[in-house]
Amino acid sequence: MAKPMTKAQLVAALAEETGADKKSAGAALDALTAIISREVTGGGAVTLPGVGKIYCRERPERMVRNPATGEQIKKEADKVVKMTIAKALKDSVNG
Repeated sequence: MAKPMTKAQLVAALAEETGADKKSAGAALDALTAIISREVTGGGAVTLPGVGKIYCRERPERMVRNPATGEQIKKEADKVVKMTIAKALKDSVNG
């Protein structure tokens, strides 16, 4: 399996794809990250066309097991960020 693309590589690829310079591409990527974070933190969702949907889901209070000791403990309700992958991306990966 190949290593994940780094931010610098992503910025360089974005700059090349759009014809912008790396500074502008980096600013665009940072802005996109900030928008997604703000929207999901506020309980909303963001759909990236052709990629997927990023959203926050609340998990109820539940019992979990400590794998080291086997002890059952109560875990408080929390939130988790999820992503649903777009069908177009799944289809392109599977040929």
